[in-house]
Amino acid sequence: MRLLLISSSNVHGYGYLDHAEPDIRAFLGEKRRVVFAPFALRDRDAYTAKVRDRLAKMDIDVTQLRGAEDLEGADAIFVGGGNTFRLLKTLYELELIDPIRDRVRSGALDYLGSSAGTNIAAPTIRTTNDMPIVEPPSFDAFGFVPFQINPHYLDPDPASTHKGETREERIREFLEENERPVIGIREGSALRVEDDQVTLLGEKPARLFRRGAEPAELAPGTLDLPE
Repeated sequence: MRLLLISSSNVHGYGYLDHAEPDIRAFLGEKRRVVFAPFALRDRDAYTAKVRDRLAKMDIDVTQLRGAEDLEGADAIFVGGGNTFRLLKTLYELELIDPIRDRVRSGALDYLGSSAGTNIAAPTIRTTNDMPIVEPPSFDAFGFVPFQINPHYLDPDPASTHKGETREERIREFLEENERPVIGIREGSALRVEDDQVTLLGEKPARLFRRGAEPAELAPGTLDLPE
């Protein structure tokens, strides 16, 4: 099983997917046929066109995912960012959860995700940052990795006058009700998964949250994660 889980498609100072291009190229190698899941945004055709134009600069061919038959012949699937609840609801409605999960787990299809697409690689979407604009039949997602993911992880700003919960406080609330650890990946970072090996890509550390323990910083490189 091979996964590339990007925190965000857009990073300050870069164009769309520019910061991730070296990681995408290294991950795909000679593979050129990518099927794109645009379900996290409302205008699926425009979203697909945007991704198709960007990946064409890497000599990658992109087709739009509309049903399970579109997975045939693809080397990889790219699940884009947007609203995680809308993305997961649509995947359930189109009966795509099992076909995608089976192909990725068997190694027949590599998986690229960004933001919402990274969220759904976890067991559930309970650590998404998004507003629940729609209601999926379940919060259960692909479960490719045994931990939860929080993309776009933001550190508390000591100079901020905002009085709402910080990202860290919300994740701590999750751990009050759930035992599964959470990895917060900062923008510009990605997780590359090869079978059971997880590697943090980028220059920024990730933040590991576990019930009953203080958060820990994970340096880029191969991660030694708790069971």
